Amino acid sequence: MILNYIKIAFRTLLKNKGYSFLNIFGLAIGITCASLIFLWVEDELNFNEDFARQDEIYIVPTNQNYEGEWRTFYSSPGPLAQDMKNDIPGVLKATRSSQETRLFAVGDNSINRTGRYADADFLDIFSLKFIEGRRKNAFTNPEAIVLTQETAEQLFGIGEKALGKVVRVSNRDNYLVTGVVENLPKNVSFPFDWVAPFERYRDGAEWMTQYGNNFSDTFVELTPEADFETVDKQLRGLIKTKEERTDDYAFLHTIKDWHLRSKFENGKKVGGRITYVRLFTVIAFIILLIACINFMNLSTARSEKRANEVGVRKAMGSGRGRLITQFISEALILSFIATILSVILLAVLLPQFNLIIDKSLELGLSNPMHVFGLFGIALACGLLAGLYPAFYLSSFKPVEVLKGLKVTEGSATLIRKGLVVGQFTISIVFIIVTILVYQQIQHVKNRELGYDKDQLLSMRVNRDIIDKFDVIQQDLISSGSVYNIALCNSQLLSGGNNGSGFQWKGGTDTEDVLISFRNISEGFFDTTGMEIIEGRGFSRNIDADSTYTLVSESLAKMMSNENESAIGKTISRDEDVLEVIGVVKDYLYGDMFGSSDPVLFFNYHNYARYMYIKTKDGVPIAEALSTIETVLKKHNPAYPFEYTFVDESFDAKFKNEQLVGELSQIFAILAILISCLGLFGLAAYTAEQRRKEIGVRKVLGASVSGIVKLLSKDFLKLVVISIVIAIPIAWYFMRDWLQDYAYRIEINWKVFAAAGIIAVLIAMLTVSFQAIKAAIANPADSLKTE
Repeated sequence: MILNYIKIAFRTLLKNKGYSFLNIFGLAIGITCASLIFLWVEDELNFNEDFARQDEIYIVPTNQNYEGEWRTFYSSPGPLAQDMKNDIPGVLKATRSSQETRLFAVGDNSINRTGRYADADFLDIFSLKFIEGRRKNAFTNPEAIVLTQETAEQLFGIGEKALGKVVRVSNRDNYLVTGVVENLPKNVSFPFDWVAPFERYRDGAEWMTQYGNNFSDTFVELTPEADFETVDKQLRGLIKTKEERTDDYAFLHTIKDWHLRSKFENGKKVGGRITYVRLFTVIAFIILLIACINFMNLSTARSEKRANEVGVRKAMGSGRGRLITQFISEALILSFIATILSVILLAVLLPQFNLIIDKSLELGLSNPMHVFGLFGIALACGLLAGLYPAFYLSSFKPVEVLKGLKVTEGSATLIRKGLVVGQFTISIVFIIVTILVYQQIQHVKNRELGYDKDQLLSMRVNRDIIDKFDVIQQDLISSGSVYNIALCNSQLLSGGNNGSGFQWKGGTDTEDVLISFRNISEGFFDTTGMEIIEGRGFSRNIDADSTYTLVSESLAKMMSNENESAIGKTISRDEDVLEVIGVVKDYLYGDMFGSSDPVLFFNYHNYARYMYIKTKDGVPIAEALSTIETVLKKHNPAYPFEYTFVDESFDAKFKNEQLVGELSQIFAILAILISCLGLFGLAAYTAEQRRKEIGVRKVLGASVSGIVKLLSKDFLKLVVISIVIAIPIAWYFMRDWLQDYAYRIEINWKVFAAAGIIAVLIAMLTVSFQAIKAAIANPADSLKTE
């Protein structure tokens, strides 16, 4: 019996090749799109899953109060980890950790790698899997270092043993390799290429042992029987017992939330990427629904063609249940064929999709979960698409259809129109979302930044480059390819070091303002294009400017009353007193969608981490890069020439928003394509049903344009209804989305008008093809009878 159902289903599909193709291709696109989203969602949900003891591992952020608002930072005081182990029952392991980038060299081979200085508990908390060496004694030597397998192979060669060998670090210190661990997966929140003992990083710095200096990440592991609420409550009061002058407090943040729920507002966890995971999951199901709608529409639209078949089957004794099984079998076969086609499409499209989302997703058909997932999607689509048509088609009365009475569609027509409206409503919402996300990103990118990011290079520096900076600067500028060069202790686009407790006289004198620090060389403002709007910049004489500072515009306004200058005023903290000699125009860093904290600039670059180089206008970038590399290799041959463009780093700040925009654009195109496939099929069926009517109208003098208008107007009404429904839905969701950004666009009615026009044009192009084809057909062919 089942084989018979399958045989009949295949015959039906082959008999109606055009409609079968529309259904299969539409479903395949929908399944492909949904599968791509589900692969992305799986990767997001599986972040940090390779680390064991998920229920016991936490990071310890701190909440700090500035200007009456709690702000959350992952940095914490250096002694906090050990004090948690000593003072809080239930804390099994705890470690300080600081992320750093260092130059590694073995012979003539040198590479930059980012890793962590940490306490020995770090190796246990994250259950690092040792390939060489043993976890137990990896940090017994204070000069030890543990490398990932990839880093070890890059330094010593593939297949070579690294254990016991020496690595030169930052062209200054020797580290002994005491372990090699398996490479970390890409989906971890805190990746690293190496781990070394924290004491080597501390190197006797007493400030790292004091509360009030938040600089390290603190990771802890609780005992299995520990109560989270109890430990968290004790932790929140711990800093106050060590530092009475502060209201800062630390708390536990589980490893399960590091990636998806990392957003805090006023000290409270409010979400994060989990919002996008939920959003795209819903979108995946919506795309599948749109694809299934096509099958339902085309199946019910062709009901008159199947009516005689149903009538004959019922007259021959076939019950309604068997007919329902037959029609659902057809839907399931079609769905599984579409799924097979979608697997091919996935294999072709996944590499390009990975480029868009910056991941390395794999189809993974060897993974049973992926196979079962595809099977489940095929089964769900088949049932969803086939149930209504099966029950509808099997409901025909054999007496009526065999007498030749016309099948009255009634509610089926209304449902079909509703489904078309639903398809285009979703498509129009996607169009509106795509436009608004693009506008929001461009709005922020085009705002006044306070610096010139074009032709500006950033590169990490070591002690050797800092010591030879004056000579390197002279050689680069004299080369004719470089406009200027400068040093800074932090990245231009990030917050860098910061603190509070500053005092001044006049203006708004408050100690709870969070101020960022920039230790720079004298050419920093000229190199980055920052504007000194009052006073002067630093001189080349560091000692002469040691008691001077420049302040950002927002800080100058705090320090001064209306129409009063900040130049000549002093700002102090503890025993340090600095005189303001210049005011720098506010510039954007950190939160690209909001406002940035005020900044203090110091003429001191001995601890710089970054060098910024501005190339000259008119000089080809390839030529400039070659010149820069030659000069740097001349003065520091061991240091690899690695750099980033600041404008590319700036664009990367909008990664989440660009992902939403690009995926919305893809979803909009796919949703429209799937909807148009269904509309194309319905238009073809409508033209076929009205073939004789069109012939009569042409004989009586109807024009081609008149017939096209006649066939198109019903579909145009449905699209207009879709626009009316889509606009308030899109407005509601996008208004809510934009509320997350302090610096945002206003939603303009022109966006809705543009989306509506696009939808109408696409629908009319789709329908017009069939309408024109029917209108120019020879009426004699349509009016012939047997």
